[in-house]
Amino acid sequence: MSANASLQSRRVAAVPRGVGTAFPVFADRAQDAEVWDVEGKRYIDFAGGIAVLNTGHRHPKVIKAVKDQLDRFTHTCFQVLPYEPYLELAERLNKLAPIRGEAKTIFLSTGAEAVENAIKIAKAHTGRLGVIAFSGAFHGRTTLGMSLTGKVAPYRKKFGPALPHIYHLPFPTLDNGVTVADTLRAMEFLFRADIEPAQIAAIIIEPVQGEGGFHPAPTELLEAIRATCDEHGIVMIADEIQTGFARTGKMFGIEVSGVEPDLITVAKSLAGGFPLSGVVGKAEIMDAPEPGGLGGTYAGNPLALVAALAVLDVIEEEKLVARAEHVGRKIRDAVVKASQRNDTVPVANLRGPGAMVAFDIVKKRGTNDPDADTTKRVIQSAISDGLVLLSCGVHANTLRILVPLTASDAVLDEGLAKLEKALVAANA
Repeated sequence: MSANASLQSRRVAAVPRGVGTAFPVFADRAQDAEVWDVEGKRYIDFAGGIAVLNTGHRHPKVIKAVKDQLDRFTHTCFQVLPYEPYLELAERLNKLAPIRGEAKTIFLSTGAEAVENAIKIAKAHTGRLGVIAFSGAFHGRTTLGMSLTGKVAPYRKKFGPALPHIYHLPFPTLDNGVTVADTLRAMEFLFRADIEPAQIAAIIIEPVQGEGGFHPAPTELLEAIRATCDEHGIVMIADEIQTGFARTGKMFGIEVSGVEPDLITVAKSLAGGFPLSGVVGKAEIMDAPEPGGLGGTYAGNPLALVAALAVLDVIEEEKLVARAEHVGRKIRDAVVKASQRNDTVPVANLRGPGAMVAFDIVKKRGTNDPDADTTKRVIQSAISDGLVLLSCGVHANTLRILVPLTASDAVLDEGLAKLEKALVAANA
């Protein structure tokens, strides 16, 4: 039995099946955009830990910062004995966030925690209970997170009813035939039929839907949400957990539209692989909860905080915002080239800002008919050839590319060549 097979057997015996794993491949070491498994096989990483590794695996600057902090202390709990890295990172994010005026930041550990706390803050500020989210959205696996998430399987299946006071609007995409006008009509109807806007605390939206299929939120929609929030005193929350920190060719994905949110949730690539999340927002809104209403024992861990400070340095020093545009162009050019071949599986709807790129696998060229089975074959061909590739989307037929922005052009080109091979192999 191979090392991977042996570990997979132990995994099946020891870990519940509810924790899904994309591949029976166990990582041993990694550097930048490359991973080696326990059997020594090399992989090019186009998943990036699901958008966590914009600065790559084990960036030297991030690792040094964490090692230095290990020699000082690892935990005191910020709510007991606070520490300067928390303040320093909050100050930097307050300046970087696309929010005019005074801003404040709270740190947590996971993306779901960031969403939970953003909603709590909005409720405390407004005194209201209602929250609007969107179909296809993903906001976490906690009870509140899954209630906000706009996809039943696997995130809600078998877990009972969603929390009350949460409403979903259709998200405009090509594959579901919904336009911005349709979404806005649905919102108007919601306000007439189900809940008045004066009872809505927040509208939460991803600037680009992540798990939902890498669908960018149209600027027209974001502008309309902003206007609605201004008219009715609703808090606008931009969920930037997957879009933040240079991935979209901007520091924050919402900046592509020019729309200013009230609160921003952050996580994933914030700390270069260390668990850290946060909420950044307008000071007067952030200050609404009472002392003790926010926080957590591990929230704002000092190791993760110094990693995040190093990540921000790397983004600036290595010009990763601009590099995201370069990486994105190379990915798009490669997908277009592959799609023009006669022997690849049919692809459609190439999309996404910066290096947050995705495309769909469809049953027939020139259509939007999703083909989840063929998508699985593409992914399996890719992993067999040493390329880590993930799917997403409501129909599970979207291939998303989240290669580290620090990947060299040589490694990126090698990965794109493997992607083209997988698109051919799955068509055999």
